[in-house]
Amino acid sequence: MPEKSEGTMVTTSLKTVLSAAALTAVVMAAGTTPALASVPLSGTRIAAHFDLAQGQQPENIVLEPDGTADITFAKARQVAQLTPAGHIRILATLPAPADGGVKTPALGFALTSGIVRVPDGTLYFLYATGTADLTGLWRLRPSGTPERIAALPADGLPNGLALDPHTGAFYVTDSVLGTIWRVPAGGGTAQAWSTATELAATGFLGANGLKFHGNALWVTNFDKGTVLRIPVGRDGRPGPIATRATGLAGIDDFAFTGQGDRILAALNAPNVVALIQPDGTHAAVLTSADGLQGPTSIALRGNTVYIPSAAYLTAKDPNLVLTHLGCDVG
Repeated sequence: MPEKSEGTMVTTSLKTVLSAAALTAVVMAAGTTPALASVPLSGTRIAAHFDLAQGQQPENIVLEPDGTADITFAKARQVAQLTPAGHIRILATLPAPADGGVKTPALGFALTSGIVRVPDGTLYFLYATGTADLTGLWRLRPSGTPERIAALPADGLPNGLALDPHTGAFYVTDSVLGTIWRVPAGGGTAQAWSTATELAATGFLGANGLKFHGNALWVTNFDKGTVLRIPVGRDGRPGPIATRATGLAGIDDFAFTGQGDRILAALNAPNVVALIQPDGTHAAVLTSADGLQGPTSIALRGNTVYIPSAAYLTAKDPNLVLTHLGCDVG
C-alpha cells in the first residue's frame, strides 16, 4: 500500500530561504537568459497543479510506458505518481532527519531529488538531509518500502541521477562538493568518479543535471551556466571534459530530444525552457507565459515533453506543463 500524505506541512517559501543565494548564482553564471525562439511546439498546457502548502514541489521526473509520471516532491520528501488522468498517488514518504533537515548543505531543508526507473518498475532516487544516516541513494521496489542502498556524504547535496545502460551502475552529481559519484548497480560504497573543476560551484550550486547519451555523461553546472560532456572510457574512467554550451544561467536538469545532441533544458531561475543546438547555440522556447514556475527537469515520451516546475523562487503554483515537439526538432 502507498504511504499516506503526512498532512499539511508548514513550509517556508524558497523565495525567503534561497532567493539571495540563487539570484547571486544566476548573476555569476555565464551569459543571460536565451532570446525567445520560434520552434514547432504545439498544445502547450498545464496538465497538473501541485500543492505548495504540502511541499509538492516537483524536483525530478521519470516516465512509465503508459505515460504515468514518477516524480520526486522535494520539500515533501516524497516519491509520487501522476497518472495521465491527473491523479496523484504518494508512493513513499522518506523519514525526516532528527533536526528537520536544517543541516542540508546550501538549502537548509531535506529534499528528494534525482530519480530513475528500471524496466521492472523499481525506482531509484536521491535524498539529501545533511545527516549521515539518511543522505544517499534509495530504492523503491513495486509495492515495497523505500530503502537506502548507498550512503553519500552528509556535507554534500546529491542532485542529478543517471543509470549506465551498459553496466547498471548509477552516477550522481553532488552540487555542493562538485563531484560525480559512481555507485555499483546493486548499491554499496560510492566512489568519486570525477572531481573536475568544471563541476564546482562558484557560490551556490555546481554540477546539477545528469544524463547518459552517446557513451558519455552529460552534466549541467547551475552556477557556471554550462553543459558539459564527459566520455566514459572502456575502463569506466572519465575522459577529457568538453564544454558543449555556455551562457545558460540557472540551468537545472535536461533531456535530449532524440538520437542527436539537441537538448531541452530547464533554466530554473530565469524561468524558461531552452532548446540547445548541437553547436551550443540556444534560445528560449517556453517561458512563464506558458505556465512555467521555475522549471526543474524535462522528460520526453515520444514527442510529448513533460516539464515540472517547483516554484522555488516564484512561490506559487508548482505544476506540470506538457507540450509537443515538431518532428524537425528531434
